[in-house]
Amino acid sequence: MPENTLKNIVKKQKAGKPVGICSACSSNPFVIEAVLEKSRDDDEVCLIESTANQVDQNGGYSGMTPADFKAFVLEKAAQIGADPAKIYLGGDHLGPLTVTHLPEKEAMAYARQLVHDYVKAGFTKIHIDTSMKVADDDPNTRLSDETIARRGAELARVCEDAYQELLKEDPDAVRPVYIVGSEVPIPGGATGDNSGMQITKVEDFKNTVAAFEKAFKEHGLDEAWKDVIAVVVQPGVEEKDAGCTEYDRAKAEDLMASIKDFDTLVFEGHSTDYQTQYKLRELVEDGVGILKVGPGLTYAAREALFALAYIEQMMFHGRDDETSHFIDVLDQAMLENPKNWIKHYHGDDNELWFKRKFSFSDRSRYYMPNEKVQQAMEKMFKNLRKEGINLAVLSQFMPEQYTKVREGRLESDPEALVKDRIRHTLAEYSYATHQNEL
Repeated sequence: MPENTLKNIVKKQKAGKPVGICSACSSNPFVIEAVLEKSRDDDEVCLIESTANQVDQNGGYSGMTPADFKAFVLEKAAQIGADPAKIYLGGDHLGPLTVTHLPEKEAMAYARQLVHDYVKAGFTKIHIDTSMKVADDDPNTRLSDETIARRGAELARVCEDAYQELLKEDPDAVRPVYIVGSEVPIPGGATGDNSGMQITKVEDFKNTVAAFEKAFKEHGLDEAWKDVIAVVVQPGVEEKDAGCTEYDRAKAEDLMASIKDFDTLVFEGHSTDYQTQYKLRELVEDGVGILKVGPGLTYAAREALFALAYIEQMMFHGRDDETSHFIDVLDQAMLENPKNWIKHYHGDDNELWFKRKFSFSDRSRYYMPNEKVQQAMEKMFKNLRKEGINLAVLSQFMPEQYTKVREGRLESDPEALVKDRIRHTLAEYSYATHQNEL
């Protein structure tokens, strides 16, 4: 069976080469297509991940099961002409994340089915996360490393069995690699100002590794432990409402040095959104082999859609009744169903108006699939295609894309313009990771 290419991250890092990979955590069609087009054009592997709340055995908030999500990505790949062998799918925060209101027995039963379905569907990067308390855990006591590791090993056992099931259907199925550990905040983004964020202590990191290795061996998973390639830590980065907490390698020096004590592990960094390409490169140079990004990509898509809405508004001046009013329709959808942003945005009415549109946390991403929002977007695209995008307003609102259109490197089409804006962000990750060397 073919070896999992993601293992090369560890090999390269331990050979002294600052090589990693960008993990695109999104179910947004524009983001998925942009990632796949880049993989095709640059002839490199790509990593696309879904989280436990986004995709699960019941459909998650995306409405997709793991098998559905894989089919969705592969269908896009076929349309685009991307090589499926270069596509790696990951499951993020897989554990009892969404069922913490249940006691351990029931919560872990859900989690076992979750990881089973991910592995059986052919996902090849599995982040096992059992760091959250469930209903019968003592709310006043820190969850021990031993409990977290025991539950994690139970899920790893299920993953191993599910992989054997998969091999019966597909003898060439790539073996999954595992990621352990967690970080704050939970997937979906911070709900505060991140003032309590702390860089992971070296002692805590090493205790996590020791506890998981012991638990794996106690569950007869000695061979599976060899497929654990990374540990999630907090190196001092976080995306937030106002942008990000920027990486400071001096503050993370002790943590980063500690990864050198482990020949088979690298760090996985979550919430690397909005770091500059230079800070991203420093993270990879310092031992973070996997850079997770989500809102940073959908924010780029949102930026492009707003730019197109402004272009439409200028081109259709005096004909407001013909325009899509995309920005207003999106805002109305957020107001009608505030559950996905209300805990994340704070301030008076004017501040909330602004944050619903421009916050770096990009809670608007949850509303893009809304039927009315989709209809408005389609109307906007139709208007711009019918009229033809005026170069003057394209230059005004999307100057980088304007230059590419003028040079014949980019089609002046709404969808192409949106995806190119996303690829600008992806290019910053490529600068940092050198993932074409995997």
